[in-house]
Amino acid sequence: METPRIPAIHEDDWNEAQLEVLGAQKMRGNVQNIFRTLAHHEKLAKRWLVFANHILAKSSLSPREREIAILRAGWLSGSVYEWGQHKVIGKDAGMSDEEIEAIKVGAPDPVWSEHDRFIIKAADELHTDAFISDDTWEGLSKSYDTQQMIDLVFTCGQYRMLAGALNSFGVQLDDDLTGF
Repeated sequence: METPRIPAIHEDDWNEAQLEVLGAQKMRGNVQNIFRTLAHHEKLAKRWLVFANHILAKSSLSPREREIAILRAGWLSGSVYEWGQHKVIGKDAGMSDEEIEAIKVGAPDPVWSEHDRFIIKAADELHTDAFISDDTWEGLSKSYDTQQMIDLVFTCGQYRMLAGALNSFGVQLDDDLTGF
């Protein structure tokens, strides 16, 4: 979408409640368009940020594994904004350019380890069926404990939901991001 349905509010125009909830959300020196858009609903943003912070910063998944799941969910959901943000975050988490491009191919790409393939399969299955198959569950269970399994499901779900919001609201890429 070239024109946002819900325009981002510049932080200079935020009221006190918006500033209180979103004022600390600078990334790479700027408040990103996702937060400037969510400023329209600061009560929802405040509550969502608690959950999103767990997924992004307090999850039992390694940062790299989390980003594999997020990028796959963003790719499958057609979220250019999510993809742009998490290409940067994924690289910071240790993903290579080759791995980021391989997200588009999915589990069959030879760049992936067996474990990484199961992460991608889980994201695929949750996207299409809202259910992880027994084979994928068993494969992940070889190296994941119960908390990691829960975090993986909620990571995929959070970013599938967020993709729907970003796509529907028409959140525009920030100046320092590139899309697909």
